[in-house]
Amino acid sequence: MADANSITFGILTVSDRCFQGLAEDKSGPNLGKLVEALVPGARVVKRSCVPDEEDEIVRVLETWVDADNLDVVVTTGGTGFSPRDVTPEATLRVVSRLAPGLSVAMTQRSLDITPLAMLSRAVCGLRGGSLIINLPGSTKGSQECFEAVAMAVPHAVALARNRQMAHAAHSAHSPAHKADSRLAQYPPGHRHSCGRQHTATHTHVHTCGHRADGDGEVDPDLVARRLRESPFPMLPVPDAQQLMLAEAIVLGTEAVPVAQALGRVLAQTAHARESLPPFPASLKDGYAVVAADGSGPRLVVAAAAAGHEDPELCIQPGQCARINTGAALPAGADAVVQVEDTRLLKEADGGRTEVEIEILTKPTRGLDVRPLGSDIVVGQTVLHKGTVLGPAEIGLVCAVGLSEVMVHRQPRVAVLSTGDELQDAAQPLAPGRIRDTNRPTLQALLAQNGFATLDMGIARDNRESMLTNLQEALRQAEVVVTSGSVSMGDRDFLKQVLTNDLGATIHFGRINMKPGKPTTFATLLFEGQKRFVLGLPGNPVSATVTGHLFLIPLLKQLAGHHNPLPTVVKATIEGDYPLDPRPEYHRVMLTWSSDKLLPVAKSTGSQASSRLLSMASSNALLVLPAVSETCKVLRSGSTVDALLLAVR
Repeated sequence: MADANSITFGILTVSDRCFQGLAEDKSGPNLGKLVEALVPGARVVKRSCVPDEEDEIVRVLETWVDADNLDVVVTTGGTGFSPRDVTPEATLRVVSRLAPGLSVAMTQRSLDITPLAMLSRAVCGLRGGSLIINLPGSTKGSQECFEAVAMAVPHAVALARNRQMAHAAHSAHSPAHKADSRLAQYPPGHRHSCGRQHTATHTHVHTCGHRADGDGEVDPDLVARRLRESPFPMLPVPDAQQLMLAEAIVLGTEAVPVAQALGRVLAQTAHARESLPPFPASLKDGYAVVAADGSGPRLVVAAAAAGHEDPELCIQPGQCARINTGAALPAGADAVVQVEDTRLLKEADGGRTEVEIEILTKPTRGLDVRPLGSDIVVGQTVLHKGTVLGPAEIGLVCAVGLSEVMVHRQPRVAVLSTGDELQDAAQPLAPGRIRDTNRPTLQALLAQNGFATLDMGIARDNRESMLTNLQEALRQAEVVVTSGSVSMGDRDFLKQVLTNDLGATIHFGRINMKPGKPTTFATLLFEGQKRFVLGLPGNPVSATVTGHLFLIPLLKQLAGHHNPLPTVVKATIEGDYPLDPRPEYHRVMLTWSSDKLLPVAKSTGSQASSRLLSMASSNALLVLPAVSETCKVLRSGSTVDALLLAVR
């Protein structure tokens, strides 16, 4: 971006004929002129033309948004009912949030002109902070539709990018916490430390009457002048989760061997390369026969064992072959008679060889035979894109001949603890120190969910150590998770380092929850790549609870999971639960019994945020509401939501 008021555009024409040079692209150039005429500050920096191929459209959209960081991508073409019209499908693969209001506005404008506008399937949506708009392929239709939404584009981009609008704040349709969240950005040189929002566009810092420092921060040695009230709005947990997930764009794809794909998310639909079974197979131990022979005597001419097919064996009328379950049916045979329905008539070699048997039943064609492809035929879809690969899915793709699968890439995760009082858990305990339990706990939580980690050690409570450790972590990982240094202490430097030293955007810095109130989420560009920093509280229980509520969902979103949030069930509480001013995530053990419809939740005892024992004996978090005038205590037998941690 050249400046805060500039809006970068990409215009993508989707047309087989234009791509092949059989037709002139008139819509794309016309839209380029229209964009720069109707949208203040617009700059068209990318133009391209692709065929009506879904994967090719996705490739360009992802490149323009993720690598080129365009504010708006406008597509023209491929939005109708033709089988080759796949632009909406490609767009839906790319966006993380839909913007149906824009689509409705375009449809309404077009319906005023022609009733055939109802045949448009155009979609609009957001991928991170980038807006994608589908337009029709005709010059006239694309112009009319863009004119319908052009006035909203600057505001949409400002909201998506969390930018301060140059004109008056638009609050009529925005929740209060969304407006307040601008304060939480803490850009370098624009840090407000007096705890209230300012709407002026000046670039120095207010410190409640004290002189503003040149770099927009209070000297950490001046502890008397430190912040005494957090400037970050208190967000409800669901709002914070959605804000975080909206920033987390699914990572790229990679092909991995099936043996290494457990827990990964399919990035492409998987099709069978081979039929299953790959040949007509016997369902029983018995004899392969010609059904038309009926019952009666048969000469036993061979044995068909599983895995030992004889391609030259052919059963003639009056003959049969002994066969095992799963073995390929010999040529000429069309039924299997189980051994229980036969009788030995003649043997040889002292009983080692069957010469002749009698078939006691009249077989029918196909009896006890699994036909070729009866389970799966070659080319059949076996797993859809977005499927999480578990043990059964791994077995299935192996069965149909796939040796590798295309999956979403797993994020690299760096784990960093902070605090002068911490030491590595494996070392003898030194005076005045405590063992770092957060790092191994979070590493174990990540491993349990299938994510590999980088151990970044412990950062000390000073700006230099914090910055050095963060920079090293950001070089190696897309996601950095820290514990500690996010509260209001005079040595809590994480937010300052993120904003003032690394230029990060802090999307939230306080959550209305217990435990976990100071949980912080930030994004930044580091060496040209988008990075995510999740700052968890230092108390062990707080770090673990917020790890379940924020860290794992963030990583699952990046890894392509369709449902990244924890599973919620209803539970009946045992005992009374006094309520807190903040919604509480109470550690409990859920037990199931055959005589109760819902599991019963029993508290694990003291819920102090330093007491890791309360987590060790839990398998769920009760979601207790905040205290109110009408409800101060939840009575035993009440039904409450519970977030599953693990089933024990």
